[in-house]
Amino acid sequence: MMPKPMSDLHENLTRRIDDQITALVALTQDLIRFPTINPPGEDYTPCAEYLGQRLKRAGFQVNYFRGEGTPGDSDQYPRTNVIARYEGRGPGPTVHFNSHIDVVEVGHDWTMDPFAAIVRDGRVYGRGACDMKGGLAASIIAAEAYIAANPDFYGAIEISGTVDEESGGYGGVAYLAEKGLFSKPRVDHVIIPEPLNKDRICLGHRGVWWAEIETLGVQAHGSMPFLGDCAVRHMGAVLSAFEDQLYPLLASKQTQMPVVPEGAKKSTMNINSIHGGNEESHEGFPSANVPESCRMVIDRRYLLEEDLATVKSEVIAVLDGLKDNRQNFDYAIRDMWDVLPTMTERDAPVVQAVAGAIEEVLHKKPDYVISPGTYDQKHIARIGHLHDCIAYGPGILDLAHRADEYVVIDDMVESAKVMAFAIHQLLTGAK
Repeated sequence: MMPKPMSDLHENLTRRIDDQITALVALTQDLIRFPTINPPGEDYTPCAEYLGQRLKRAGFQVNYFRGEGTPGDSDQYPRTNVIARYEGRGPGPTVHFNSHIDVVEVGHDWTMDPFAAIVRDGRVYGRGACDMKGGLAASIIAAEAYIAANPDFYGAIEISGTVDEESGGYGGVAYLAEKGLFSKPRVDHVIIPEPLNKDRICLGHRGVWWAEIETLGVQAHGSMPFLGDCAVRHMGAVLSAFEDQLYPLLASKQTQMPVVPEGAKKSTMNINSIHGGNEESHEGFPSANVPESCRMVIDRRYLLEEDLATVKSEVIAVLDGLKDNRQNFDYAIRDMWDVLPTMTERDAPVVQAVAGAIEEVLHKKPDYVISPGTYDQKHIARIGHLHDCIAYGPGILDLAHRADEYVVIDDMVESAKVMAFAIHQLLTGAK
């Protein structure tokens, strides 16, 4: 598409962000060098305080919130969140950029130090570079550039660094949403710089239901298994029934949601783990027992067209069928957590603002996508009841959680421009 002439403000923003490329890279490197690995939640407080000090110098009011009592919170690993707010010269809407500061474990196969934040070939490498410290850095540069270019704006800009997104977000956005910090009238529009690619707008995510299924048996001596009842064999029957009955049913379900990648447009279920028999928490040879319990954790992802009650009933129907037809079969099932699917409408203000900015910066229309997995939008919608929320960020989705993770510097620069242009439209209504 042919580019249209930029406004004076947009030219000013573009120039300011181009002048801050070195600062953008340095900020990304600084953030990566905090090894905020979750679990257990390392270096949350130093990273949050670094952000707070940076934003305080830029004129933001800074507050820290510890997610006390949330999963994993302890004096050793406090769930420390930071929210920084810059008030304009008068009342108006609030635009909030929310990024999580936690990263997943390093894993194997790295060819460089994952926390050295090496710059090479126009990329910044490191655990969290893509997911999502590059996006966090881009949002800070965008906000600072907008404030410098248009200091007399009305409304407010917020930036948050929150924790535990990689483990559900309960010590971070969920905790803050319960306190009203992601609800009107405090906040009107939320952009989450998750790594969904710089030309995509992520409208939401599929639903999720995690559950633990336990098959029950009778313990006996392993040399005489006929005197007991093997719970692991019963779990094998569950797996076989899932293959024959449940997985074909899931594969037949297709969504109209623009989920990426293509395979996620169908309902899916992952067998997360299976635990049965003797404990493995000690060294030595296991005792000769028939296992009386076997537990399986399932991770079921479902579509906007499905409802949670039906999702659960499909699994239970398979288990009840085994109970009716398999000798001595018995089971228990326990909900672990669930999240409803969510999808922001395309005509929502935040979608329109970012879409217009993408067209102006990248000279193309955006792709609209749905994430296969959940992210913190779920808490903003469910707890905060704020639905003008999307994910938009510079990272390449396929690089998240992988070895030699990186973020492209040019992508961060262009995304920062998109974010800055979107701030202006959301605060003023001007395109």
